[in-house]
Amino acid sequence: MPRFPRRARLRRPGDYDTVLSAGKRYSEQTLTAVVKSTTPGVPRLGLAISSRVAPDAVDRNRIKRLARESFRSHRARLPAVDVVILARSGAAAARPAELRGALERLWQRIAGAAAR
Repeated sequence: MPRFPRRARLRRPGDYDTVLSAGKRYSEQTLTAVVKSTTPGVPRLGLAISSRVAPDAVDRNRIKRLARESFRSHRARLPAVDVVILARSGAAAARPAELRGALERLWQRIAGAAAR
């Protein structure tokens, strides 16, 4: 399994603020990706799964785990962007296959937008 190194993560609150305030949003039924181009050549992922959307920690952690796994497998095909994944209502009740499908569509839209 590919790793998820520190350089592939958004770690500072300022990084999240920059992406969330100036990024482009791509929405699916259960997830939203906020994307902003960045200068380092490595795509980076940040996760913001609120307790309002997923009240149980088990559900929040499951969503995060699936998002990290999907990001690791698609990272090589993504351009140099910072991505913040936000959960929408219904994400906590979604089946893992639904979340994987939503993430797959988001990665395709991000890569397609960068190719244009």
